[in-house]
Amino acid sequence: MRVAVLREDSCQPKKCNDECHAFCPPVRNGQECIILDDRSGKPIISESLCIGCGICINKCPHDAIIIENLPSELEQDMIHRYSMNGFRLFRLPTPSKESVVGILGPNGMGKSTAINALSGRLIPNLGEWMDKECNWDGIIETLPRGELRNFFISVREGKIKVALKPQNIDRLPKRIQGTVRDLLSKVDERNMFDEMTTELGISHLLDRTVQQLSGGELQRMAICATLLRDVDVYFFDEPSSYLDIHERMRIVKIIQKLAETKRVLVIEHDLAVLDVLADLIHIVYGKKGAFGIFTPARSTRQAINTYLDGFLPEQNVRIRDKPIKFLNHRAHGAELGNEVISWGGLEKQLGDFKLETGDGAVHRSEVVGVVGPNGTGKSTMIKILAGEHEYDGGWVSSGCSISYKPQHIDVDMDCTVQVWLDSEIGPRWRSGEYHSNVIKVLGIDELLPKRVKKLSGGERQAVSIAICLGREADLYLLDEPSAHLDASARMEAAKAIRRTMEANEKSAFVIDHDVYFIDILADSLLVFEGEGGKVGKAEGPFPLKEGMNRFLSGVNITFRRDHDSKRPRINKSESRKDREQRQAGDFYSYQS
Repeated sequence: MRVAVLREDSCQPKKCNDECHAFCPPVRNGQECIILDDRSGKPIISESLCIGCGICINKCPHDAIIIENLPSELEQDMIHRYSMNGFRLFRLPTPSKESVVGILGPNGMGKSTAINALSGRLIPNLGEWMDKECNWDGIIETLPRGELRNFFISVREGKIKVALKPQNIDRLPKRIQGTVRDLLSKVDERNMFDEMTTELGISHLLDRTVQQLSGGELQRMAICATLLRDVDVYFFDEPSSYLDIHERMRIVKIIQKLAETKRVLVIEHDLAVLDVLADLIHIVYGKKGAFGIFTPARSTRQAINTYLDGFLPEQNVRIRDKPIKFLNHRAHGAELGNEVISWGGLEKQLGDFKLETGDGAVHRSEVVGVVGPNGTGKSTMIKILAGEHEYDGGWVSSGCSISYKPQHIDVDMDCTVQVWLDSEIGPRWRSGEYHSNVIKVLGIDELLPKRVKKLSGGERQAVSIAICLGREADLYLLDEPSAHLDASARMEAAKAIRRTMEANEKSAFVIDHDVYFIDILADSLLVFEGEGGKVGKAEGPFPLKEGMNRFLSGVNITFRRDHDSKRPRINKSESRKDREQRQAGDFYSYQS
């Protein structure tokens, strides 16, 4: 089965010479394989006449055409198709009773389409995109007997109510007015207002307006609003974003308790959280903006290891060029260069909050991971090093040039990504080691014609990371670079940062809450302790294992290594492995 997709946003017929039509071999032989729409001037591609030569793909100056060959048996599994050359979705995840079902895969693969279909907001057309009178009877007849078919029968009969925790919670302040109390009171259908606000630690925020909340506070408010709804199925789209590891583990327990009586689906890119949260996982793969394919559910450990390996043995399909590998031991960081920056006894008062630090330094070719609870001063310290905050006491060495990527990316530019890159870092992004190690790895080359204002959160994050790494500096400061990136993009971003520091003998400070992300890139850890919003104390940097042991003992969880993939895995509380590691003081084991 051949799939031909036109990226509508990329196709610019007024800025090309219709190369796709002019060079198409079937067209030149008199067949209408590609015709140009009379009104828009955009190509319409016939999949049945296309010979798969790829000439139109290579000739298109805007990379607007995707031609892919898929197994013919997938045709009967098509769930929805938006237009003749539009995105299409194959198969769906199954909401299971008394289970947390995870969805794992890159952004742009149809997860939102799947959620809309399962919630009943979208009636799937089974690929018959011209049929405007789709009905549930036709959908149900095509499904084999089982849990998904029974679920859609309930959807057809109006017996399924759905609540969705949205992905982009940073947009909520623009859409919602009023206080947190007003919002949550309106949706409290389960009469659990006091219980949920206490469990989520937001009782002290009730009289604040939505506009006054931080990213982590917005996330917990959105999760609370979802939990207060009295529905049959709960969808949580990226519930861990902006939350520290303490809060992530609290959310895990709350969602697992909910799943004892309700159906729960979770889209999550923090693999450590997904590993401990989900009972079953559907992998979704495909081509961004072109098609997405859901695999049958499999056990959590098997699904994550398969995803990291990048090969689906049952389908004989490779979903990634190369596997993502974790090291069983720390292979980098043994030899560090001279000091790049150092500090001692820093103090900073911000309202009721006070930050204090010990003495520390960053060396050439060293990547320092920065970990700790939200509100303990991680971003404040990075801003001090970047020169954006004055400090009240202590000292910081001078003479080091700095490139800084802030936590919240607020770019108000009406231009393309290509123009943005040119204005920030000049022409160096177009070729050489930086182009291959950063631009291509982060997928920036595919975003060049897109308008900055139309970038998704993950796309904007990727470009911001690339710009930060593209500047000439001695020290690179990156505040939560994994936010909004999918699991695969997170691993690639971590490796891009790592490679950039090693290749150029530079240094980096990286704040992040994703343990997998920190594990891949960090040589050492700066550990923040204290009480969020009141006092923060920074100690270190420590060697990675020592820093992780100190950090995780405060979080009260232990990590082991997966036997096959070597990835870190959270131990179940009070399990044999958990007790053994606690007794040995080994909260972050390098052993499986």
